[in-house]
Amino acid sequence: MSPEVIAPLMLLFLILPACAPQTGVGSPTAVQTQTPAVAPASAITTPGQRVTLTVVAAASLTEVFAELGRQFEASYPGVRVEFSFAGSQQLAQQLAAGAPADVFASASQKYADSAIASGRVEKGSWKTFATNRLVVIYPKANPAGLKQLGDLSKPGLKLVLAAKEVPVGQYSLDFLDKASKDPGFGPAFRDNVLKNVVSYEDNVKSLLTKVVLAEADAGIVYTTDVTPYAAGKVSRLDIPDTLNVIASYPVAAIRDSPHPDLASAFVELLLAPAGQRILAEYGFIPTGQP
Repeated sequence: MSPEVIAPLMLLFLILPACAPQTGVGSPTAVQTQTPAVAPASAITTPGQRVTLTVVAAASLTEVFAELGRQFEASYPGVRVEFSFAGSQQLAQQLAAGAPADVFASASQKYADSAIASGRVEKGSWKTFATNRLVVIYPKANPAGLKQLGDLSKPGLKLVLAAKEVPVGQYSLDFLDKASKDPGFGPAFRDNVLKNVVSYEDNVKSLLTKVVLAEADAGIVYTTDVTPYAAGKVSRLDIPDTLNVIASYPVAAIRDSPHPDLASAFVELLLAPAGQRILAEYGFIPTGQP
């Protein structure tokens, strides 16, 4: 073969390997096969974009969601998380009436189901991210002289509860039902306690405030409501496991959210190790823990 033919062939052999597709680590083909568990911020937001994510959540989530919102905003520059806190029953009603939102976090599966019935949340999309427990609280001065749970039935005690439509209100009634079946309290315990109720509140924070201000002798709230601030104003009577009621917190993205990717990312934050750790720091029982 002549030199004039050999030279072009040798050049061709040198060029072909460089142009062939690569499948090693770090190559374009290898990267395409790796799918991140959660979409990075750059995949959801664009530089300079300003977005407001609206999260409607049970009042008992006020403090911990404020912290989680700050964490979320730090991960997604340009995103502002706006919260609307109220009783879960009120939020479900607002959603049914068409109130705009991106995420709904309830303190009861009952109102999660209500959001499905109204068409605002896709069936099967709810995820439980935490649970909670009940506790009896009373002003530090203890004007009623409470020493044990049985004292809640003392005549003349001023007790404040959440309305039964409010998740914590129904949980409180469930606790009283359990106690009335316990020989240590007696069958009349529930009725005698309810005779002492001076007001039924539409959310747990309103209830807490009345006890903090000593406008009531006692109340039943979630353990997480006894924040460091509240702990300086109230004392507590713990409810044993056999009588306590565990509250579940389901969350879901709103079906017609204008920001579905961000809504899903917020839900994932609650379920991720970082979110679960923050929930635990605020006294909630993370998913999967006893």
